[in-house]
Amino acid sequence: MSLDKVVASAADAVADIPSGAVLAVGGFGLAGIPWFLLDALLDQGADDLTVVSNNCGVDGAGLGLLLERGRISRVIASYVGENKEFARQYLGGELTVELTPQGTLAERLRAGGAGIGAFYTPTGVGTPVAEGGLPWRYHPDGSVALASAPKEVRTFHGREMVLEESIVTDVALVRAAVVDRAGNCVFHASARNFNPAAAMAGRLTIVEAESVVEVGELGPDDVHLPGVFVQRVVELTPEQASRKDVEKRTTRARTS
Repeated sequence: MSLDKVVASAADAVADIPSGAVLAVGGFGLAGIPWFLLDALLDQGADDLTVVSNNCGVDGAGLGLLLERGRISRVIASYVGENKEFARQYLGGELTVELTPQGTLAERLRAGGAGIGAFYTPTGVGTPVAEGGLPWRYHPDGSVALASAPKEVRTFHGREMVLEESIVTDVALVRAAVVDRAGNCVFHASARNFNPAAAMAGRLTIVEAESVVEVGELGPDDVHLPGVFVQRVVELTPEQASRKDVEKRTTRARTS
């Protein structure tokens, strides 16, 4: 097997993702979103997708486009964010949503990639996260169609903790700043949030790279994600790599 994991295009990279697949998608807000892999998946046509991501993007971009086209049936996320269509589909009974505490979601992905089946955490003890009853899906009339089940709670070191299952997905879609041809990844700033964990959780992990370098150009101590977790790399053009949308732009008058 060649160490060179670079493929010709984003379309080639996602061509075999089937309908019904479970996807882990990296990014935090709009930082580190695999925009072009998501656009290629939109064109590819897979539907009935389950998406595991910190949030579901924004209206009209990224995961938001898949959502608007009715291609996502279930979301595991930590918050709804600024996506009005996400909120509308969830509250209208069109979408199943498993809301999970943010740190717990990150650890569920990381644990899945590390081969850990489940873990205990104090986060959520004494709340519906542990006790059950969180609405996962509504009926169109607003009543609850599907709610979360209670989870096991045990005491460790004198503190109650709830059992959380790890997450392993069929595919992971992530974005990195620099990737070598063997798939070793470097992430920039807040794009490092969720991208490494999502990449670890995928049985098939596809990375869109702002820059691709030769093997040996990255120092071992600079690598954030080893290439063993990556199967395909898509090299972006300089124009594509420069796409870094801002979720909420806030400015003030410049002082002299």
